[in-house]
Amino acid sequence: MKIGLIGFGKTGKSVASILLENKKFSLEWVLRQSKVLQHRSVPEFFGVESDEPGLIYSSLETNAAELLEKHPVDVIIDFSSSEGIYTYGKSAADRNVKIISAISHYKDKEVKFLKDLAKKTTVFWSPNITLGVNYLLFAAKFLKKIAPWVDIEVNEEHFKTKQGTSGTAVKIAEALDVEKESINSVRAGGIVGKHEVIFGFPYQTVRLIHESISREAFGNGVIFVAENLKEKEKGFYNFEDILAPYFAV
Repeated sequence: MKIGLIGFGKTGKSVASILLENKKFSLEWVLRQSKVLQHRSVPEFFGVESDEPGLIYSSLETNAAELLEKHPVDVIIDFSSSEGIYTYGKSAADRNVKIISAISHYKDKEVKFLKDLAKKTTVFWSPNITLGVNYLLFAAKFLKKIAPWVDIEVNEEHFKTKQGTSGTAVKIAEALDVEKESINSVRAGGIVGKHEVIFGFPYQTVRLIHESISREAFGNGVIFVAENLKEKEKGFYNFEDILAPYFAV
């Protein structure tokens, strides 16, 4: 499966390294805003042997339409910014290239744009693309269904410079009917990401915790999603759509 990666920040680099390790995928190119590393290859950047081209381009000099024309891919993975979808979305959809977006925060305008693109191609979006945290969300929803009256607290911890409330925590709160304003946030040091749901029963407590140890977890999530989207028809998908069949009893 040929992959185009949008964004090459800390998380984008971690995802690229995981893609290079998986022989089912070929990282064809990376498109980033900065001109730093332009025209170098991702394998060269990591100092590894690889047959994959993985050339790095700057969006200041090369646009997504040009890249897709010269270097076609099956899937575009987006780890850039909430505005990034506008730089490649239409070009990808017109060519029936699948889109996997791992952007934490989208406004209603961007979500509507994603759904419009989904009329032409397969579009997936998850604020947190790690498999573990989405399993946590599934498990939490089941427990809430069993005991709808239980007290619920949602906690999230991230690195000191992260702005705003975690998009994943907001999604968890929405799924469990918890007020977004009551989410407890901690910003300290270099915490990659931790989410906790506390279920307070009268005589017992259940805690569901997911902690990302390193950003490579996002790469594993991307691979899981890409493999499960392979046969999906055009449409708008989230992690629940992909995980639901695994929970069928």
